[in-house]
Parts: sequence; structure tokens; C-alpha cells
Amino acid sequence: MLHPIPLQQTLSWQEQLANLVTDPAELLHCLKLTPEDVGYSAEALADFPLRLTRSYMALMQPGDPADPLLRQVLPHHDETVPSAGYTNDPLDEDASLAKPGLLHKYSNRVLLVVTSACAIHCRYCFRRHFPYSENLRSRQELQASFNYIGQNPQINEVILSGGDPLAVPNRYLQWLIDALFELPNVTRVRIHTRLPVVLPDRVDRALLAIMGRHAGKMVMVLHANHPRELGDALESACVRLQEHRVLLLNQSVLLKGVNDDPDTLCKLSERLFAAGVQPYYLHILDKVAGAAHFDAGETRAKALHSAMQLVLPGYLVPKLVREEAGGFSKTLVL
Repeated sequence: MLHPIPLQQTLSWQEQLANLVTDPAELLHCLKLTPEDVGYSAEALADFPLRLTRSYMALMQPGDPADPLLRQVLPHHDETVPSAGYTNDPLDEDASLAKPGLLHKYSNRVLLVVTSACAIHCRYCFRRHFPYSENLRSRQELQASFNYIGQNPQINEVILSGGDPLAVPNRYLQWLIDALFELPNVTRVRIHTRLPVVLPDRVDRALLAIMGRHAGKMVMVLHANHPRELGDALESACVRLQEHRVLLLNQSVLLKGVNDDPDTLCKLSERLFAAGVQPYYLHILDKVAGAAHFDAGETRAKALHSAMQLVLPGYLVPKLVREEAGGFSKTLVL
């Protein structure tokens, strides 16, 4: 029987972020695997380094080369194989830039790129080639984005993204959220984040205080793809967030070899429900260069979604969607 990797002594979330696993040799050594076992490729590291938390590594099963969590983070030789239709900017985000780092794609909401930092580098990330250096702005420079939002009264929601917006210090996050709510037309702020999943300690008292300052106006969209990503620590973090009236949703990406079977997807929805998180979206893979080997295909996606509908109540079946360049909303795949 396989046993999870034991965790080290608990550190603060800041210390854990400063002590990420970035060496493939260390990861494979801890999992008792060789590069040949898993198809590891050093070439795939060239433009997208390995990066993950030790708490996420602790959820992996040593000795299992097909571990679905490992597959999401390990640089694989398939990433280096060019695939037709896969590009560096599959959603044409450059065309949606209203200001550097501010994307205005949907009429009543904008997305603000807060940081390039992440606690984990998911190999299928649609922003793995994003030009962060051209889009990150200082506090003073962000005033141009605030002005744009204020001058477009139809915008009532701001989405904080990245990178991962919860990778920034609490003091900066509080300043940013407070500044957005000072705009009279902003009624909601939404945070898209994977940190509570891969680093549950990120939900500390300071973050909860920030959420509580705007209780009932904060939405947090988590990103969990597999039921084994949802442990007791995350469940406790979600309870604390709900106590501060944060609406919790989850979006997943359908990934070949990770969650492309109905049992896994149904268990994921059940685990999310147990943690008080609403399954929101199941995304068909964005066609970003380097991720073609994760593509389960639309036919398989539809079959899996139908299988979930046969087992789960409607409120636990996420919407099957695709995001398309130039679209004015997510595209439902029915």
C-alpha cells in the first residue's frame, strides 16, 4: 500500500512560499521515482520552471508514476512536441487589454492581473507564456486602471487574477481591494486562486480580516481538479472563509490522465460540497502551447459531463464550458 509523504513542521504561509519545491530531482527523490518512470524532460523547464508547495507534494503517492497530482506539475517531454492549433496566447488576451494588466473582455466585469507569482506551476496553465513584465504595474501606475473602471459605469465586478493574487502580501491585497470598493460602481470583487488548495495555511487571520471588511461582496473561485487535492486543512480554511461571508466556487480543467473519468469528477464535486464549495465550471482545455497532451477532447468531455448528470444532483454538476478568443461570455458545451 502506498503512503503519502509526511509533512515537515508547520511553517507560516510566507515561509512555505519561500521554501517551494523547484528542483525536479528533489521531487522525484521524494516520490521514489526516476526521470524514466515519468517521462521527465529538462527541456520543458526552459520557459516554465518547476514550482510547487511541499504541502501539495505531500498529497502525492510515492512510487506512482501516474499520480494525477504529479502529472499536473512535472515537466514532461510531451510539452516539447509542437502541436497544431496550440499557441502562446490561446485566448487572445492581448486584444482584450484596456490598460496594461487590465483585461476588459466581458461587458460588466474586468480582470486585473495582480502578480506573476504562483505557489504552483500547473503545466497546462493558459498564462504560462503571458508577458507579465509588460503588464504588472506599481500602486501609482494602477491608478490608470482604477480610472478606467470608474469611467465605465457598467463595470460592477473586478476579478483579481495573476499569477495568483493570494501570493501577494496581505497589506497590499487589502490596499487593492479597498481601492476597488472606493469606486462607486464596483459591487463585487472576485479572487481567482489556487493557493488555498495547494497551501491552505494561506487563509490566515489577516486574510480573513480583509474578507470581513467587505463581507457579502467577496467571491473566491478556487481551482481544484482532483478529489485528492481537497484535504481537511482546505475544508477548515473554507469554513473560516464562509464565516466571513465569502462565496466559494470552484473551477476545474478537464485533464487527460488526471480527472478524465466520471468517478473522479463525481468524487471531486462531492468533496467540494463537503467543504462548502459550489462546483462552478469544468473547463475544456485552453489550447496553450505545451499542453496538448492534457487534451481529453470535446467528445470525451461531453460524455463525462453526461455521466455526472446521471449520478449527481444538478447543483453538484459544474457547467461544461470553453473559453474562446473574442467571446463575450464562456461558451457552454452542451
